Amino acid sequence: MISETVGEARLLPWTGTDDKPCSLISDGTGYLSRVADNIESVQLGMAAELLDHAADMLADSKVTTPQLRYLAARMAESLRDVHRVALSRGARIPVPVAPLPDGAGERGEPSPGA
Repeated sequence: MISETVGEARLLPWTGTDDKPCSLISDGTGYLSRVADNIESVQLGMAAELLDHAADMLADSKVTTPQLRYLAARMAESLRDVHRVALSRGARIPVPVAPLPDGAGERGEPSPGA
């Protein structure tokens, strides 16, 4: 029997033809969701490694202009991936349904008694 439970559309961590975004509509527990989670994890790990590599290169006075251009291109790719992950995860943060207590959240101040 097919489940009636269908979640929100999830932005996947890869693009389709012509660099168009790919989305998945599911309950978030299927095979493709797990693949997307794994790819996001790899992309975030690669970004962290690239940041370390960039710090090393920027500290080296012998780095050439072509090397820095290559680094900048890889960092742009990585930033694009990390941005897509952030958008995807941000869109999946549940919106609170309970109303805030009177005065809570106004001008960033806590509600009385908090």
